[in-house]
Amino acid sequence: MASDFYKYFKENMDSLGLDCPETLFATKGTAISTAATILAAIQQHGSKVTVAELIGAGTGLEKLIYLGALRASFYVGAVVGSIAVATGRSLAGGISLADVLMEAQSNHLHRPWLAGVLMRWPGIYQPQVKSRKHYRQSWSRP
Repeated sequence: MASDFYKYFKENMDSLGLDCPETLFATKGTAISTAATILAAIQQHGSKVTVAELIGAGTGLEKLIYLGALRASFYVGAVVGSIAVATGRSLAGGISLADVLMEAQSNHLHRPWLAGVLMRWPGIYQPQVKSRKHYRQSWSRP
């Protein structure tokens, strides 16, 4: 269900304090497409590039301007995790790191650094992690 997908996706992103415009993430397909766009830009500009820098590079992600100095690699990690959470919740209810990585792989969103981001910050895809509301601050550029 597309509406359930966005509901669960948004719920997970909101709990991380991250913006997720419906026009970019309304369905699993649009969320995967948006994630692929961000990943392509990261590949071109490096994993330490910020969302604001990607917007300035003309990537079509202007709706994410609110995220500013947040590192794009963290944001796309949260997006991939949220895609897996929303898919898992829509279909069955739970999600593990293996599920997130399998979802990323099956949708051509996996990158060598992604597993490290997800292992370091499991709250990206595990709602029960208490400190997840503070993740955004730890991934902003000084």
